[in-house]
Parts: sequence; structure tokens; C-alpha cells
Amino acid sequence: MSLSVPEGKIVALLGANGAGKTPPSRRSPTSLRAERGDVTKGTIEFRGRRVDRLSPDELVKLGVVQVMEGRHCFAHLTVEENLLTGAYTRSAGRAQLKRDLERVYGYFPQLKERRSALAGYTSGGEQQIDRPWRALMAHPSMILLDEPSMGLAPQIVEEIFEIVKSLNQKEKVSFSARGANTNVALRYADHGYILENGRVVMDGAAAEVARTRTSRSSILGISSGARRSFKDVKHYRRRKRWLA
Repeated sequence: MSLSVPEGKIVALLGANGAGKTPPSRRSPTSLRAERGDVTKGTIEFRGRRVDRLSPDELVKLGVVQVMEGRHCFAHLTVEENLLTGAYTRSAGRAQLKRDLERVYGYFPQLKERRSALAGYTSGGEQQIDRPWRALMAHPSMILLDEPSMGLAPQIVEEIFEIVKSLNQKEKVSFSARGANTNVALRYADHGYILENGRVVMDGAAAEVARTRTSRSSILGISSGARRSFKDVKHYRRRKRWLA
């Protein structure tokens, strides 16, 4: 498997469940081994430097931040304190941290309204939203997004990708979005990879990948043929089984 994320671009890593999207998104040995995996052949490089042997904190200091899927937050801390944990590896003063917080709130004002609420008592959607913006506090040059649309309303997903596009254009932050909503991801991405059984079966400009019939029908689940009738589907009678 050979993948690349050009600097200053948005790349979508797509495929069905079990296609092998998770391993490429793990950039450190700690993350890989947590999934019972390891890099045995080849290398993972960032700006010409091998990084698959670095620890997660070393990666963050280098400018690569991974946003894990799910609601990974510190439930006993407030929303704002959760955001501040993103700047843990930086030696920034209070004034700089305050400016960084206002920058994040500027992108997503809803977080500012809930800044003093305990993260554990916020809704699942709010906890999901907190993840990518916490990554911004580390001043990354590249963000790895895992399932950014999972569990969120379509309107919020569009809002998040609008912000991703804005960060990419204004601040030149590179993004790698894994397993995202395919229609939305390919609309905002510059490049797309389609994976199947641990292999890249298609890659190219996002618009071209979205138009390709193979990706639309067999991988992205969008039918391009005629609409099938329910009568054409075979039905099988379920055998009754009795316990003695």
C-alpha cells in the first residue's frame, strides 16, 4: 500500500468496512501496537523524515496530530480545559493560549457557549465536535481525521468540512480524512484513495474518483444503474427449529 498526502492538501481515505483504512492512519508504533499491528515493510515519512518509530508526543511536536474516532475527551474537565490539553506539548504563555482559544472559538462559536460545561455532561455530538478543535491548539501542520462525520447530523458534518477547507486554504494545514462520509469528503478533498482488502484499488483527483463508476457502485455504495424492483430479489423461507 502506497499513500501520500501532499503538503497543503486534503486527502480522503475511503472504503467499505474492513477495507483496511485503519492501519494507514496509525502513524506511531504505540498506536499501531494498540491495534496489534506493526510496520514490517516500508516506512512512514513526514517531510522526508521517518516517523513510524516516533512516540505520539514526538509526532505532535513535529506537527502531526491524530484525531481519533469516537468521543475521546476528558469527562471530568470542562470543554475549555479539554481544548487546552491540545497545547500540552507547547511552551506557550497565557496570552498566547488565550489567543489560540479565541481562534478556535472563532471557527466554532458553539464551543464558546459551552466552554465552562463539564465535557462528560455534554451531548455525544458536542464531544465529537470537541476532538478536531482540540488538535488545533497544538498548531499542527498536518491533521489525521478518523471518522470526522460519525454520529453527527449532516448539517454539522458540512459545517466541520467547511472549517477544514477554510483551515486548509488560510493556514495551509494538510488533512488526511479516513472513512469520512464519502459524498461530503470527496466534495471537499483534493485527492481520494479507495481501499479494498488492504490494497489501493483506485486513487486520483477527488472529483474524478467521485465520477468513476467502480467507486460509486461497488465501494461507495451509490448505484449508477437502473432501479431494481423488490420482486427481483430472491426470498428464502426460514426453517423452524425446535429445541427438545
